[in-house]
Amino acid sequence: MKNTFFALIALFATTTFAVAQDAKTSGAAFEFETETLDYGTIENGSDGNRVFKFKNSGTEPLIISNAKGSCGCTTPEWPKEPIAPGASAEIKVHYDTKRTGNFTKTVTLTSNATEATKVLTIKGVVNAPAEAPAEHHEGDGHNH
Repeated sequence: MKNTFFALIALFATTTFAVAQDAKTSGAAFEFETETLDYGTIENGSDGNRVFKFKNSGTEPLIISNAKGSCGCTTPEWPKEPIAPGASAEIKVHYDTKRTGNFTKTVTLTSNATEATKVLTIKGVVNAPAEAPAEHHEGDGHNH
């Protein structure tokens, strides 16, 4: 009788764990390689494009209905078609690197994922523009 009791408890615990696991992964779900991209220190006017890579780790197709940058200097592009379970995709982000100084901006995704709103972050430092070399003009006192 004692062994049957422990067997039932073990069976109940295993079944409960399996059900809890299924509930966690059912539906669409984001699994990002990273949720923060650090540009580091970059030159003014340099390439401001970066990519967030992710996988749909859920059981249903993932549909991103919107992606919005926290300001006009941050422009996201996202897949408009559903991402199948297990498939990978990318969110492309462009930051306007003509803005000098430190930056931390966000991109907010709206989707049908279990976590309906997902916030991604970009950060870095843009150096001041390089000084233009002085130009040589006629009439500057030099004979040509």
